[in-house]
Amino acid sequence: MNTKPFVVFLATLALPVAAFAQARPSASGTPTTPSSASGSPAGSTDIGKYSGYDALSRQGRTGDYLLGKVSVAGGALPWDAIPVNVTCSGKTAYTSVTDSKGNFVIAPAASPGVTSTAPASADPKSKPAAAFMGCTVEAALPGFNSTTVTIADRNITDNPDIGTITLNREENSVGSVVSNTTASAPKDAAKSFEKARTEWLEKKPDKAQKDLEKAVQLDPQFAEAWYQLGKIQEAANSPDAANSFAKAAAADPQFILPYEHLAIVDAKAGKWQEVADATAHELQLNPRGTALIWYYSAIANYKLGKKDVAETAAEKSLAMDPLHTVPNTEQLLAVILADKQDFAAALAHLRNAQTYIAPGPNADLIKQQIAQLEKIVATPSSK
Repeated sequence: MNTKPFVVFLATLALPVAAFAQARPSASGTPTTPSSASGSPAGSTDIGKYSGYDALSRQGRTGDYLLGKVSVAGGALPWDAIPVNVTCSGKTAYTSVTDSKGNFVIAPAASPGVTSTAPASADPKSKPAAAFMGCTVEAALPGFNSTTVTIADRNITDNPDIGTITLNREENSVGSVVSNTTASAPKDAAKSFEKARTEWLEKKPDKAQKDLEKAVQLDPQFAEAWYQLGKIQEAANSPDAANSFAKAAAADPQFILPYEHLAIVDAKAGKWQEVADATAHELQLNPRGTALIWYYSAIANYKLGKKDVAETAAEKSLAMDPLHTVPNTEQLLAVILADKQDFAAALAHLRNAQTYIAPGPNADLIKQQIAQLEKIVATPSSK
């Protein structure tokens, strides 16, 4: 077959950043970046405004949104936003993230101040209270177990607050998003770190960077300070970001967060073996993984010629991301399948991708690929 369109498509695949760090689903499932959901490198460090919690709770409107809160037992919330998943009949139907205070919103994208999405399987006109009745809500934070809240049947006038979800540290956890070096940091280093957190929440990244630099000077093994410094540097497109993430990982190999960013940096540089190594290390610490880390594992292993490994990783990414917050996963899977001569499966995935990809160059290319594969599948010799 003539694989040139597929090769071209693979070459133009966008390299996404953290699904909850820099991209959030819009009403069409297409990532948007008006603000950073987790304070990761999105050019914005505002996580407090994301969820729309304050805007909705002030309105006194009920029925078309639900509110909740996430807390960490015996500790403070991490700097990064925490994903909150709504699971219906064993499948993730909706994903939100917390703001800087741990608040989250489950609401249609049309609600003021909210950019998260209604579930793909639900009627867009339905109210979350009705669409999610009987579904469970839990937070997802590596190294922690989450309590769950079941969404009960309620009247439109009922209080939209579904309660608090609590995260408890797992016993004998291999990896965690909270570094053990944070608790052991010297007093002055910890003080600079907390000062930087306040400055970061106040959208003063330059001041936060200086205090983080002070923290790692006082304690070169302060993994989380290196990590947060790397995020600010990454947002400013500084080449120093890679070094900061590498030092965070070296200071605490069980600290999960730096590996995703190392994968991003190495992918941009085309260092596919390094991307594969970074994703493999994170998956050792957190075997469940995330949609984003499985995506990077897929593309890295495909580039390295490990098609079966790439296919499995792409399938896991797609299964974990019903709202398609990680761009191009299904198209990448189609490329892998086409390269393995499984044209019918590749065609099915491209047709499905066509239902949610916004108009533009990618959509036009997918249309060309579909036409190409339809001809191949229609040929008896290809079956």
